[in-house]
Amino acid sequence: MPPRQWKLWSLPAAALGYVIAIDLIAVTITTLAVRATMTGPHAGVTSSEWAAFAVLAAASTLHLESARGIERRREMAANTSPHTNLKCLWVFASLLLLPLSLVVPLIAWSYLYSWFRVYGRTVAHRKIFSTSTYVLASAAAAAVLRAGGLIAEPRVPTSFWTLLVVIAAAATWWLVNYALVIGAILLASPEATAREALGELSDQLVVCAGLGLGVAIAAMQSSYPWVVPVLMVTVLALHRDLLLPQYQRAAGTDVKTGLANPSYWASAVPVELARAETLRSTVGLLMLDLDKFKEINDTYGHPAGDQALKAVGESVRAEVRQGDLVARVGGDELAVLLPGASETEVLEVAERIRDRLATLTVSVSTTGTQKTVITGVPASFGAAVYPEVAATMDQLILAADNALLTAKRTGRNTIVTARPLPPAVGERTDQPVGD
Repeated sequence: MPPRQWKLWSLPAAALGYVIAIDLIAVTITTLAVRATMTGPHAGVTSSEWAAFAVLAAASTLHLESARGIERRREMAANTSPHTNLKCLWVFASLLLLPLSLVVPLIAWSYLYSWFRVYGRTVAHRKIFSTSTYVLASAAAAAVLRAGGLIAEPRVPTSFWTLLVVIAAAATWWLVNYALVIGAILLASPEATAREALGELSDQLVVCAGLGLGVAIAAMQSSYPWVVPVLMVTVLALHRDLLLPQYQRAAGTDVKTGLANPSYWASAVPVELARAETLRSTVGLLMLDLDKFKEINDTYGHPAGDQALKAVGESVRAEVRQGDLVARVGGDELAVLLPGASETEVLEVAERIRDRLATLTVSVSTTGTQKTVITGVPASFGAAVYPEVAATMDQLILAADNALLTAKRTGRNTIVTARPLPPAVGERTDQPVGD
């Protein structure tokens, strides 16, 4: 592809400048590291360091090849959140064993090999940027190691103080890399929320575990190098754990909105009700239906409607509490499960969502490259709280659904709370009316 057609140039101006700046800083760090190795007091690379580099490069390659299928699935599912991987394991191990001038080639080799064997035809500038973030993170961690007195390689912990220094270096490596990636996501995808940019905490915990395993591999490599292959089983098992949360999220995620799908929703509600019963707590439920969504589809087309629906889902998630579950349960019908919420809290959340949707501005594609702006996507709400208005899952959903019907019949863009249902479960009624 000619350089002028690279996807890099399609980035927003701020993101483009950010990516290029990080890449240039990484190149500068690499140049300075090589110069320091060639002209420093201990100029040159020792044969033992070359041997350690060869072992780590081979182990990293074997790891990438063995986990190639896992990484390809994870790469295909990447979105506006950090794409975590376990290359950090070998990079941090090399940082403890080798000069920075050899750490950088190991990083470059890992991403180059992954590019050809794992990622395939993908956006090159993202992988170059990822390589650069690894270089910057490694340089920052190396500075922490030197500041803590660990200057000569190998820099594995041999005392309580050196252990603290290594932990501080690992934390610095993680924080620098994480912050650089989040900055790129927010600049390249202005529509991404902070919650989406931060990604899943479980993924970051796996990365931290990878850094810890890197310390163990460095210690083994410096003292008992023949034990390193045994740790490969642990590495691959840890890598597979990266894929499990993705499978779980994909199985319960609506493709168009990124919200929970009806299947996941149906399994989550009884679990929350059972927990509430055990804890003598409450569960709030909001059902909301977009008032004029059919008009958007009819006027601008279904692709535009899908974009508007995704924006609605993001807006709803931005207004709920931490731990609340938002699901798409129908074409233009969403549901919010609020564990532990009182009726007052449910209504407060509903009012925030209603106000935000009423003023929501969405830029959607219509025909060809044309775009139009949709202002206001109002919704009607039905609210119900367990156990005040229902004793079972079916009763709770029916109560909220009936309240939603009342809201739509009495003017739309309103919130109606459900009253207790009659004993007959499954008999639909339009009676629940509230404020």
